[in-house]
Amino acid sequence: MKRVLFDIAALIARIATGVIFLAHGWQKWQGGLGATTQGFREMGIPMPEMAAGFSTVIETVGGVFLILGLLVRPVALLLLIDMIGAIAFVHGSHGVLSANNGWELPGALGALSLLFLALGGGRIGLDAIFTSVFRRRGERRAAEEELAAHAPSRGTAAGTTAEGTAPAGRTGGPMTPAERDMPDDRPEVPRQPAAPDTTRSTGSTGSGRLNDDDMREIDALVSDEPPQHHKPPNR
Repeated sequence: MKRVLFDIAALIARIATGVIFLAHGWQKWQGGLGATTQGFREMGIPMPEMAAGFSTVIETVGGVFLILGLLVRPVALLLLIDMIGAIAFVHGSHGVLSANNGWELPGALGALSLLFLALGGGRIGLDAIFTSVFRRRGERRAAEEELAAHAPSRGTAAGTTAEGTAPAGRTGGPMTPAERDMPDDRPEVPRQPAAPDTTRSTGSTGSGRLNDDDMREIDALVSDEPPQHHKPPNR
């Protein structure tokens, strides 16, 4: 709540201060740079041409920037320098009141510029918008880099490395050099000999060969004829 009140107060103070500076700078623009330079020379300001140009530009452009909330701190520093010069060379010797050409107005504007330089212009302005955008981009870029750093490399599956499978007991991640140098303690499983092929015949006298009587019964079953049993001859 306090931050919101500060932002609103800073916005109002920025707009009011910017309008005052813009009005004075625009007055100098309308009078012309030559007339402003001549007036500064008559008031005894050193380097009147440079001082007149600096004062005209910074009051006009700085007033607009304060209203928009753009580059508040750098603009406030330049405006503070402008007001210090006005007090030191023109208004300081005439007292406080503006009616006597005193330093009342440049003092108040300089104090406001100092406040903006120290505290900024609040969150309601272009500076806050640009800062928020850049911060979000930075956070998004940092998150993408973190995800890329923790993502597994292409060509290797989880739990394996490019040099082979992970050792027993590991659940994933690349193998360290110490783990690669460790001997493999996994027991070797002996290979079982292949079972002999019993489908082939074992010879003319083996048990796997069919005799003539069996062949006749098979032929009878296929031809739907009753098998003919040959009786042995009577002796």
